[in-house]
Amino acid sequence: EVQLVESGGGLVQPGGSLRLSCAASGFTFSKYDMRWLRQAPGKALDWVARIDKLGYWPSYQDSVKGRFTISRDNARNTLDLQMNSLKTEDTSVYLCAAPGDIRGQGTQVTVSS
Repeated sequence: EVQLVESGGGLVQPGGSLRLSCAASGFTFSKYDMRWLRQAPGKALDWVARIDKLGYWPSYQDSVKGRFTISRDNARNTLDLQMNSLKTEDTSVYLCAAPGDIRGQGTQVTVSS
């Protein structure tokens, strides 16, 4: 069974940091580019960051460039998202995603004072 399980969300003050992780199983993780998505309340699902299958070429949505870092460990089948300098507008459910519209259930990130 293909499965993506996110963890690491929580409540953080503006300017703070969080590190999200996604554990993948049931498919050959190292063969696929991976993404982080997010969905804020009442808004559409949005792309945040993407990384190629080898982990050499990350790319980011403009609003998170310089603040977020996507990385992967193909030996452990994990995908991470380091989020620094968080803003209130980063409040969302964050999901990891693989090709074929495979997504996890998500982890809530709330940025609030």
